[in-house]
Amino acid sequence: MRIMLHIGPAELGADRLQAVLAEKREGLESKGILFPRCAGGTNHTRLFMAVTDPDHIDPLRYNRGLIAPDKQAALRETLLIELQRDIDRAKPDILILSASQLGGSLARRSELERLRDLLTPLSDDIRIIAHIDEPARLLARVYAAQVMEGRAYPLDRELALAESADWWQGALDQMGPIDPQAGNFLETQAPPFWLDFQALQEFWEDVFGAGSLTFRAYYPKVFASEDVTEEIRAGFGIEVNIGKAAAARLPDQPSAAWLSRARRMNALLLQVLEPRKRILPRLLWRSFLQEFSVPGDPIDPATLGAISKRFKTANAALAKAHGLPADLFKAPRAKAAWNEADPMYGFRASQYLLGFMWRINKATKEERQARRAALAQAAGAEPDTTVKPISNNGLSDEAKAVMPPLAMQKFQSLQGSPYAPHNRIGAVNEEELAAAFTPAPQRPLTAGSTGNVIVGCMKNEAPYIVEWIAYHRAVGVDNFLIYTNDCSDGTEEILQRLDQMGIVQHRNNDKWKGNSPQQYALNQAMKEPVVTNADWIIHIDVDEFINVRTGNGTLEDFFARVPDATNVAMTWRLFGHNGVTALKDDLVIDQFDTCAPKYCPKPHTVWGFKTMFKNIGAYGKLSCHRPNKLDATRADRVKWVNGSGQDMTREAIKNGWRSSKKSIGYDLLQLNHYALRSAESFLIKRQRGRALHVDRSIGLNYWIRMDWSNFRDITIKRNIPRVRAEYDRLMQDEALKTLHDQGFAWHRAKADELHGIPEFQELYTQALKVKLTETERVAYALALDMES
Repeated sequence: MRIMLHIGPAELGADRLQAVLAEKREGLESKGILFPRCAGGTNHTRLFMAVTDPDHIDPLRYNRGLIAPDKQAALRETLLIELQRDIDRAKPDILILSASQLGGSLARRSELERLRDLLTPLSDDIRIIAHIDEPARLLARVYAAQVMEGRAYPLDRELALAESADWWQGALDQMGPIDPQAGNFLETQAPPFWLDFQALQEFWEDVFGAGSLTFRAYYPKVFASEDVTEEIRAGFGIEVNIGKAAAARLPDQPSAAWLSRARRMNALLLQVLEPRKRILPRLLWRSFLQEFSVPGDPIDPATLGAISKRFKTANAALAKAHGLPADLFKAPRAKAAWNEADPMYGFRASQYLLGFMWRINKATKEERQARRAALAQAAGAEPDTTVKPISNNGLSDEAKAVMPPLAMQKFQSLQGSPYAPHNRIGAVNEEELAAAFTPAPQRPLTAGSTGNVIVGCMKNEAPYIVEWIAYHRAVGVDNFLIYTNDCSDGTEEILQRLDQMGIVQHRNNDKWKGNSPQQYALNQAMKEPVVTNADWIIHIDVDEFINVRTGNGTLEDFFARVPDATNVAMTWRLFGHNGVTALKDDLVIDQFDTCAPKYCPKPHTVWGFKTMFKNIGAYGKLSCHRPNKLDATRADRVKWVNGSGQDMTREAIKNGWRSSKKSIGYDLLQLNHYALRSAESFLIKRQRGRALHVDRSIGLNYWIRMDWSNFRDITIKRNIPRVRAEYDRLMQDEALKTLHDQGFAWHRAKADELHGIPEFQELYTQALKVKLTETERVAYALALDMES
């Protein structure tokens, strides 16, 4: 077996290669090529973290709880076992390992020796691949990435190094001691030492042997195309055909003005962290920099001509030795030397910092205890090796009474983990009510357009329909196509009346076929003129409300913030029952305002999303959470954004229905999901099952997963005046009002009936006894996932 070790470095298309390899993982394995999942789903970060020297704490180890040497050693041991297990199972001819951090972070011989010693028990046939680019172009990208991760120093350092005899050592000398708590990481603050490709080759071949490293050319357009698979075949020595890949968008580079702002802010944040009295989590730091982005041109590589000149002779020799294309190192025509851009509009980082301090202090309080022991051990303190039984320390009394042992174990493992939930991301103040939104006039639609269209599916939702319709009309939805099946509470009659009033188009779906009434309806919807003529298509349920948190709270306000977006991942914010036990004929958005924390990567349901997408024909199928069946010829027109307007195309363009730690964002838009409503509403839902899966009922486990009530978000209540006005206008229709009242009466009677059935009354009583903190709820849900 041959090991093909791809070392990046950063900003040279590694993420694209890894994404394609991950997508084709099963097909590759059938052809004798293993791209193991155990080292990391796409980027093999576990491999990288396992081989750095114990005192070389990088941002990944710091933020993933692997600061202490014993935890890193455990990772290394586990990874070797898992790699050997996967090799024994697959028996591959080629093992592909790819981690972009290897080439850009490993700067000590001891670290390469640790890597070699980890891999040689698997195979002594190890080939190394690295991609390279013209150094000025590459430095512009690398500097931008470093600044967005916390770099505080301008490019003056690199321009000065261009005059030095030894770039590699000079770059490393610019870096002081690694100090994670103070924000000092080699990967972030030091100039890229590895930009000296000749020294990079000598460094790796000194440990892995002469001729072990091969350089390959990085061409962004080739990597983004469907023919990137040919580069994978050539680079990794794959002789068999592996097909093509869906084309991808080239990543946008931040503007030079934004980088100027971000670097200034980073310099102040390092001053805040320098006394080591505060801790700033990576996600919170990133969110700060996103809050003052400005458009504009990125850094022009032509202003970095000194870098091109510095490596011209050495790179020409490398190109010849490795058979690289003659134009790879062609430098852009030189311009005046780089100067930091004007941050624009009188930007002052200190003013923003004052507004950020309360969030930094809050994060510090929550993070300090979790990281204190690991930081002390990394600094040289002896680890506590006492074997302790799993404790329920920290659990509330309510949790101790209801949580099974596995959930208690999960609770302990979450302490200090990057999966521990918290509310420390985002820029929106969710607990103080801002001024009410003003009524938005109905939009004039262009000829032939049906505008913004919601496609929905309902079953026995009578009390909630008029509010949901009124709300979404108030925020800018123009048309509704609603399917119903097997209703007994008047839902169908309400929608039929709204159809007669010209408000919705209603379709009966009782004769659905296949595995799911919802999917059958969505398949039919894609043939309907109201959908085929839409500008934007949205599929959400009646317990989901699009909460726009920018401008006047309308879809048009949101679209103005993301003018080039074609797909919007509207991440759920799960709202609990808020102590409301009785079914009430009142607005859902006014009754329920307690919810899940913004940061909650597990369990998987919390960060689920629904998609609002532009009708450009890029996808051939509408599914529950997103459009699917991407047309490869239109992939370059697709841009996915999250609820903060940030690009997440690479992550979501082909599949997936939940946000990640990298792509989560709620600042401009979120999808409020009221899965329970009141406790009595939950009982009725339990009795009928869910619309999507007719054979799955909802029990106490569902309540535990969905009753998030530890944080408060009242931002949607800014809509209440205009929603009530539209609701009242619709209810002026006597027939509609009568049908609504009859539907509510049906639900009231059904709740009373269920209270009289011991099974349901016991469920109601049990549910109301479950009072968990956010971390306890995550632990319980994870235990349920394992048991199922």
